[in-house]
This record gives sequence, C-alpha cells and structure tokens, in this order.
Amino acid sequence: MHRFAKDKYTNTQMPKTSKVPRLSYAIPLEEQREQLKADGLMLRFAASRRHLSTDSYRPRYHFVSPESTLNDPNGLCFWQGRWHLFYQAYPPEDPRQHWGHAISDDLIHWSDLPYAIYPDPEYACFSGSTLVEDNRVIAMYHGTEDGDRVARSGYGNMVAVSSDPFLLDWEKVTGKAVIPDNRTDGVTVFDPCIWKRDGMYYSLSGGMLPCGTAGRSERRLFLQHSRKAAHFLFRSQDLKTWEYLHPFVEGGDLFSLLGDDGACPYFWPLGDRHVLLFTSHMSGPKYLLGDYDTARDKFVATSGGRFAFGAGCNPGGINAPSATPDGQGGVFVLFNVSSAKPTESWNQIMSLPRRLSLLSKDEIAMEPAGDIASLRADHSHLGALALPANQEIVLTSVQGNVVEISAEIDPQNAPLIEMNVLRSPGKEEFTRIAFYRQRGCVNWDRFTSWKAEQWFGACDSLITLDSSYSSVLPDVLSRAPETAPVYLKPDEPLQLRVFIDKSIVEVFVNGRQCVALRVYPGRTDSVGVSLRAQGSDAALLALDVWQMKSIY
Repeated sequence: MHRFAKDKYTNTQMPKTSKVPRLSYAIPLEEQREQLKADGLMLRFAASRRHLSTDSYRPRYHFVSPESTLNDPNGLCFWQGRWHLFYQAYPPEDPRQHWGHAISDDLIHWSDLPYAIYPDPEYACFSGSTLVEDNRVIAMYHGTEDGDRVARSGYGNMVAVSSDPFLLDWEKVTGKAVIPDNRTDGVTVFDPCIWKRDGMYYSLSGGMLPCGTAGRSERRLFLQHSRKAAHFLFRSQDLKTWEYLHPFVEGGDLFSLLGDDGACPYFWPLGDRHVLLFTSHMSGPKYLLGDYDTARDKFVATSGGRFAFGAGCNPGGINAPSATPDGQGGVFVLFNVSSAKPTESWNQIMSLPRRLSLLSKDEIAMEPAGDIASLRADHSHLGALALPANQEIVLTSVQGNVVEISAEIDPQNAPLIEMNVLRSPGKEEFTRIAFYRQRGCVNWDRFTSWKAEQWFGACDSLITLDSSYSSVLPDVLSRAPETAPVYLKPDEPLQLRVFIDKSIVEVFVNGRQCVALRVYPGRTDSVGVSLRAQGSDAALLALDVWQMKSIY
C-alpha cells in the first residue's frame, strides 16, 4: 500500500544496492538453521528486541518488527509446514522498504528471519502477495522509482521466486518490472496479488476508475472523490510477459464509497464463493463477497463490508490486509495497525490473525485464528452475576493490560451493555466497549412485519470500541469510536472475546465481527475491568480472563 510522504523517503540519493547485509544460504534445512544462528542480522534483531522490550506500549503477543517500524503485511502463505509473514520493513541503515520476514508454526508465535526481498533495481519494495506452487513460492509486488515519494509513477510490478526451505533467497524474474508502470490507458499498476487457474497466472493491480463526469480525466491515486475503487486484471503464461484484460470487478461500487481506491487486493476462494480483500487510502480495509465468472474472467460482487469503521486507518486504526487460504475453505487474514502516539524507533504493529468463513451466502464469519490458547497463563473465572440497571460493576478480581477476556452476557431487555477495560480506579482512563442490541440498520431479508417487535428483530446490533477516554497523555492522537454492525438472533447471548495487549484492543463478537484500535493509557493503574447495563437489568453468565505470555 502506498503511504503519504514520510521521513523514510527523504533520501532520494540512496544507491540501488541496499546497504543492508545479505548472505546467501544453503538449500538443506539443517544447514540453513546453522547459518541463521551466526547471521549478523539475526543477532542484531535479537539485541533490538531485548532493547525495545522495555517500552511500556510495545505489545507482547502481537507481531512487531524487530527493529525500526513496519507498514503493510505482505504475502502471508504456508510453505513446507510453516507460515510465512512478509511485511514492509525499514532497515535503519537503508530506510527504503525491504520485505521483512517472519515464520510461525501456529500463526501466533513468530520467529524473525533476515530481510527477504531487497530493492534493486527498484528504489523500494512496496506491497504485494505470494502464490505457493508445488516447488516454489512466487512473490509479486510493486517496485517504485528512485525518489518516488508516493508512487506517482512507480517502476512497476515485480516478480520474485524462492524455493529454499525458509524462503531466504529470492531471484527476481527478468530483473526488472514485468508490468511496467508507464501505461497511457489509465490502468494503474501497484499492489498486485497473484493466483493461478488452468495453467495461467492472473494478477490484480489496485487502482481507481472515473465515476461520472465531475472528475478530471487524468489518473490520480489519492483525493479524487469522483472516482471509485477498481482492480485491473492481467494474465500471463510464464510470469515474464503479462497481458492486460480488463477491470475485474462488477458490482463492487455498490459496497464501497466514492473516492475509495483498491490497494492491497487479495482474491481467494471462500467456501463455494470468492472474496476480494483490499484497502482504501480514504476509508480503510474492506471486502467484497461474490462469484468468480471464469468464462468472462470477472468477479461479480453480491455483498461487501468493512474491517475498519472509522475515518480511514489513521490514527490508531487497522490498515492493509494480507491473506491466504487456510486449506479448509476459509481464509486467514491479518492487518497492520497504525500508531496514535510517537514511540521510540517503532510504531505500527500487526493485528491478531483472523479466520474468515462463510456464515451464509452473503455473510462472513470472523474469529481469531492461530493457537491463541498456548499463550494463556494465570486464569481467573467469574460465574453468574446480576447486572442491575444503571450501575457500573467493577470486577475487582479481574485486571491486566496483557490479557484475553472471554465473556458471555444475557442482555435481557437492556438496550446497552458496556464493558470498560484498561480502567483506572478513579475512571480517569478507560476504554469503552459498548453493545447496542438491535439498534443498527434493518435487514430487509430478515424483515417480516412493521410491528415494533418484528422490526427490531430484523435489525442489526452495533458494537462500539471507544478510545475517547483511554489516555490522559497530551501526545496521544484521538480517534472517533469504531462502530460496526453485528447480527444476534433475538434470544442469542452476547459473546465477547477481548484481546488487550499494551497498546491495542481487539474485540470479537459472537464469531461474526471484530473492532480494533490502538490505545495508550498514561497511568500504570489503568488495568481494571467493569460492566454496566443501561436502562434495564442484564446478567453476566460467565467471564474468564487469562494473563497472556509473550510470543518471543
């Protein structure tokens, strides 16, 4: 994903050859393991992690770059028994985007590996994706021109391949852009994804198309509200020569906004349908659900939704996705999460991985993925507890800022249920989680009658994550509350899984929705938890809290 101008781009005289050390590796797995033990980058990463571990806002069980900051996740994939995460990294001695690299056995515990893809001949390695074949992994990504601050005329889409056990050595196909970004037909070339069908490779590039006549005719990536998100389809037999076909999506503009662009696309099967994940520089990450018309090479979208529910990703919101099939009909996805406070030599982090699956033809289920249970340590349990109307109940036996909370609540007739986390004893700081039962938009597919009971029964509920009072610090950037729709059946209890990790809160609701943002409590005693039912009584059925171990 392209970023607005930052200090990472200020040096436009960087050499094409990266200043970051790079070794060549043997092919056998055990020899690679031995080489990694002595690799200077690995020793440097370990020392940097030790140094930064004392930062009070640095997460313990969300992935963070070992040194410097990070940006988009890229190319999540499964290769020879391990999960691989790539990401835009900024090495301190050469702060152009390289592809950082980490591996995991369980999508939760990540081990650092050396930088994977280095810039040359391109100036910087921007976002892209991977495709796993039987004997190799293909990475397709966007390479930019020298000194290009916001990729206005980038070098083009690049292809690199690797086949060694840890994906340490990469060879760039043709040694230059396979889809140059010098087109004159209005087709943009950036942030590609790649898949294979019937012996042919297919690739999407993100971009925008005109919408109506109000806009200017030239291509623009940003700030053009008379344009809409588009994804341009290319095809190749050999990864070297690519043929442009056409815009790929039909009906997608019904589920996005004017001014969206289609950055960081990921296109994969989801059950018996397909999903297209992407992000908009204007309004954040989204998805389209639909059917792949292979006869016409078109994706026909029939529904869509958002992963972020504020004004874009900044400050403190989730950003670009990286996704891969889970091998069981679902899709794993994770996001980078923007910062909302200056930190020492690092800022963005990764979300927990999520598993997406089909809930119904046009609905997606969403749950935390990976072996989260392996992180659980000290456990506290609360049984049934009455929640009298309009009384905040402080759970004195529950506290922490590196925890998982699992709660089941019967809202009964209460229109609003609140859980406050990271709460200081005097409530000077708190992060508010609010559930508004049946207060969202009506879903006409569920609508049966204009009677009030049936009307509200057809409405979505709303989940809100509010950081308005999370911090008393003056350098924390405020963010409007995230409010997302989620449907609960009339007698279905509210089930919350809340993950708190120093400076991030993620809230999963009944396996169907998630809201997440960054928070920065300024007080060391902001570790409490409370519950409240507004207007009418409710009941806590059960609550479990685990203190969480570090993934490093």
